[in-house]
Amino acid sequence: MMGQVTCTGMPAFWINGWLAAVGATVLDARIRLHWTGSDNLAVLSTTDCDPVDVLVESWPNEALLSDLPIASDWKGAGVLERKVTVDSFRKRARAARSHPRSWTLSSTMTDLSVDKNGEVAHARFDPPGPGTVKWLHHRLSKIHRHVVKPSAERFRASLAGDAPRVKDNGLGFDQARIGSQADESERWTDPIVEVMAFFGLALLPMRGLGSDGRLQRAAFADGRQRGWWEPHGARSVRRFHWPAWGQPLDVDGVDALLDAWSPAKKREWATLGVHAGWRSAAFETDSTSDPTRAYGAERL
Repeated sequence: MMGQVTCTGMPAFWINGWLAAVGATVLDARIRLHWTGSDNLAVLSTTDCDPVDVLVESWPNEALLSDLPIASDWKGAGVLERKVTVDSFRKRARAARSHPRSWTLSSTMTDLSVDKNGEVAHARFDPPGPGTVKWLHHRLSKIHRHVVKPSAERFRASLAGDAPRVKDNGLGFDQARIGSQADESERWTDPIVEVMAFFGLALLPMRGLGSDGRLQRAAFADGRQRGWWEPHGARSVRRFHWPAWGQPLDVDGVDALLDAWSPAKKREWATLGVHAGWRSAAFETDSTSDPTRAYGAERL
């Protein structure tokens, strides 16, 4: 008997909601994901149990987060800060090669794009954080403290979009966390969605900028990440593109779909079960000194 929950609080057009839904399949291979055809809401399903119970069971604890290869100080493999040299990255990558979550390195930075200072490129889903919380692992650990051991009821509230938000910047790229630009309002996020969204990054690896993925050197390091497309090589307008599909897929199925799907080949969407797609729209700040990073969405 299949268990299923429709997540009214996680529509596909919300980048963090989409990443969180994908992250659910990463957290537990028993979970499958598809999207409703009319309002494009995430639907999580399992074959013989409640998807919410599965998420509660597989929720990461503090020990698991501390053991992620992107932790600042990890197993004697040096210390990582916001600025990561090629040597530091490679030392960490060698140490993490057999780790089941080595993707936390390959989905957040790459040594196949290096700037003039010998520092590796960070993913656009790994933006600089405010103040002293500049490292993605720090931000993840900080937001996780709000939901160390969430109940099934707390999960259902987040999936339905009814959970209270907490005062926190989260991972640092959710446009919904931003209040009015007319004042210096606080940032508010749903910690369960933020943590799940982090695990969704597992399916978005990085590489170099060249078409062959090899090492690129430039004044500013800027690697290529899965899903980020640009028209005619215009890197300054690169946008994230993502689909919604109608067939329940586990993590391997989602991975395969993202390989096959192209936002430019709409005639092939139906063959893949894709019925809608979006691209990111970057948050426009009031001044060049404003460090805020966030992404909204435009329907394709």
